[in-house]
Amino acid sequence: MADKNSIFYNRELSWLEFDKRCLSEAKDKTIPLFERIKFLSITASNLDEFFMVRIASLTDMVHAGYTKKDIAGMTPQEQLDALHVSTKEFMKNQYQTLNRSLIPQLAQNGLKLVRHYEDLTPKQAKYVDKYFEKDVYPVLTPMAVDSSRPFPLVRNKSLNIGALIYDKKKDVTDIATVQVPSVLPRIVKLPSEEKDVTEIILLEEVIEKNLDKLFLSYDIVCAYPYRIMRNADFSIDEEETADLLKEIEKQLKQRQWGEVIRLEVDEAMDKKLLKELKNHLGVDDEVVYKINGPLDLTFLMKVNGIEGFEHLKYPKYKPQPVPGMGDYSHIFDRIRKGDILLFHPYYEFTPVIEFIRQAANDPDVLAIKQTLYRVSGNSPIIAALAQAAENGKQVTVLVELKARFDEENNIAWAKKLEQAGCHVIYGLVGLKTHSKIALVVRREEDGIRRYVHLGTGNYNDQTAKLYTDMGLLTCSDAIGEDATAVFNMLSGYSEPKKWNKLAVAPIWLKDKFLMLIGREAENARQGKKARIVAKMNSLCDPVIMNALYDASKAGVKIDLIVRGICCIKAGVPGLSENISVRSIVGNYLEHSRIFYFYNDGFEDIYMGSADWMPRNLDKRVEITFPVEDPGLKTKVKEILQIQLADTLKAHIMQPDGSYVKQDLRGKTRLDSQMYFVKKAQAGQEIDGEAENTRVFIPIESHEDEEDSQTE
Repeated sequence: MADKNSIFYNRELSWLEFDKRCLSEAKDKTIPLFERIKFLSITASNLDEFFMVRIASLTDMVHAGYTKKDIAGMTPQEQLDALHVSTKEFMKNQYQTLNRSLIPQLAQNGLKLVRHYEDLTPKQAKYVDKYFEKDVYPVLTPMAVDSSRPFPLVRNKSLNIGALIYDKKKDVTDIATVQVPSVLPRIVKLPSEEKDVTEIILLEEVIEKNLDKLFLSYDIVCAYPYRIMRNADFSIDEEETADLLKEIEKQLKQRQWGEVIRLEVDEAMDKKLLKELKNHLGVDDEVVYKINGPLDLTFLMKVNGIEGFEHLKYPKYKPQPVPGMGDYSHIFDRIRKGDILLFHPYYEFTPVIEFIRQAANDPDVLAIKQTLYRVSGNSPIIAALAQAAENGKQVTVLVELKARFDEENNIAWAKKLEQAGCHVIYGLVGLKTHSKIALVVRREEDGIRRYVHLGTGNYNDQTAKLYTDMGLLTCSDAIGEDATAVFNMLSGYSEPKKWNKLAVAPIWLKDKFLMLIGREAENARQGKKARIVAKMNSLCDPVIMNALYDASKAGVKIDLIVRGICCIKAGVPGLSENISVRSIVGNYLEHSRIFYFYNDGFEDIYMGSADWMPRNLDKRVEITFPVEDPGLKTKVKEILQIQLADTLKAHIMQPDGSYVKQDLRGKTRLDSQMYFVKKAQAGQEIDGEAENTRVFIPIESHEDEEDSQTE
C-alpha cells in the first residue's frame, strides 16, 4: 500500500480496504441473507463514487503531468496503476460473492433471478413480451450509428445496451445503442408457476431480447449491456465567480459529459462490438472492466426491498425516545435543566427537529441561525426554518452548495428558504462549511439566552436513522457566545479574538488537537499514565499522524476507531507499537467523531464534525466542542468502551494495512451496535455501567485509578 520506506499508507488503497470490509459483510453467513445483498449493493455504490471522484482526480493529475508523490511515496500514475489492478480484483470478488453464494442462496429461499430470457417459461416469456410492448417500448430511443448519425453522448452511470446491427440492403454492419430507461423499474417481477417462489428478471435482459422490434430493417448480430463512469469532480474558481449558485448549476450539467474513466461490459461481449465502443468512448483497455454478471449491482438494494422476505432481514428498528425528555413539548425548559446528549439512531432525532420547530413558533424567540450541509428530500428542518421566517423571526441559514452530489438538492433548498424570507448565505470563499450547528436566540425574564445544538452529523432526519451520530443541546453562556461568533464569522467574515469552548477549523482546530496529543505525550515522558481514544471516519493528515507516532513512542496508549480511510501504520516496532486501529462495519454507518484524552486523570472529551484529514482541518469550516457535564462524559466513555470491546463487527488493522476480524475463541461475543439497540429498546440510556466493559479496555477516571490496578 506504499513505498517500503514510507511511514504512511496510500489514501486511495486504504479506502479500497474499507470497501473490502463492506464486502466481507456480504460474505458473512452469520448475517441475514437480505442484509448481505444490501452490503454488496453498498460496495457497488461506494466504488462508483470512488471512481467519479478519486480515480477522476488522479486521472486529471496524470493528464496535467503532475508527478509529486503522496505521503506513501506514490506518484499519481503509480496510484492509478495500482488502483486499476486492485479494483478489478475487487470487482471479481464482488461477482464471485454474487454468483457463487448470494444468488444460489436467494433461490434456495424462494427468490429466483432469471438470468437469461431463454430460461423463461412460455407463460413468463409471453408476459415479458407483453410488458415490453405496453410499458417499455414507448419509452425507448434506439440510436443507430452511421456516417450521418454520430455516436450519442452516453450519460454518466447510465446502463445501456450496445449492439451490432446488419443492414441487409446495404450489406453493412453498424453499431447501435439503447439506454435502459432509469424511469422504469429495473426489476421485473414474473408470474411464477411455483408456490411460494418469487421470480424476477432484469429490465436490460427484456430489452436486449426485443431489440429486433426497435431496428426493424436490420438483423441483430449481437447485443450486450455496457455502462460508463465519467469524471464527476469539478472545481470552481470562487474568486472569479460572480454568482456561485449559477456557476454550480452550470457545472452540474457538465458533470454528465466528463471524461470516461471506466467502461463496464459483459465479459462475453463480442470483440468487434467492444472495439467499436472503446473507439467511440475514447478509452483504452486499462479502464475496461469485464463483468461476469449483471452490471451495476446497486439494483440489489431494490431486491432487498422486495416484500415477503422479512425473516431474511434484521428486524426493523425504530429509534427510541430520549430518556428523561418526555414528549419534547417544552424543549427550552428541559435544556435549561442541563445539557442533553443525543445518540442517533439508537435514540430519536426528534429533539433536534423540535428544537427548530418550537423555536419557529415561540413568540419569545428572536432569531435562528443554522448551517445545512445535507438534508433530506422532505426536510422538516427546512419547513420549520421557512415557517420561522414567515413568523417574523430573524432567520439566517448557511447552505453549503458544494456538498458533493448534493449540490442540486441544496440549490433547491436555498431558493425555497430565500422565497420564505430567510437570509441565505453560501459560506466562505474557498472553504466548505461542514460544521453542524444551530443557534436559537430567545428573550427570557432574566435577559437574552442562547440555545445551541452541536452535532457530528447532518441535519438530515432520514440518515439520522441509518448513521451513528452524536449531538449536544446546551444553553451554556460560553458556548452561546462562541456560536454567535461562528455565525458572525460566516456571514460577516469577522474573526473572533478568542474562543471560550469551541475549536474551529481551518485556523484553530488542528493546533488544538496537536496540543491535546502533545500533552499526553509529555505526561507519558514524565512517567504519568497517558491515554488517547479517537473515533472518526477517516485519518490521513500527516501532521496529526506524526504527532500520534511521537506520542506512541513516548508511551501513550492510543486506540483509534476509524471507519474508512486510515493512513497510519499500527503496531510497528519503534514507531507505533502503542497504536491500535479498528474499523466497525455494521448495520449502521459509523459517522460520529469522538476524541478522548486522559489528561492526567482530568479527562477531556470532545466531539465534532471534523475527521483528521487535511481537507477537514485546513480547508473547511469545522467545529469541535467539549463534553463537560460529568454524567454525559461517563456516557460517552461507555460508548467508546463498548466499541473497543466489539468482537463481532470490529475489523482490526494488520501490519500490512489489511484488516481481519478477531478470533472469537475465549472472547465474549459483542456487537456494539446491537448492544446500543437493546439498551435503547429496554428504555435505558447510556450510563457508563456497561457490564464487563472494563475487563476489555478500561478507560479509568482519576479517582478510580487505584481500583483499576487491582482488577
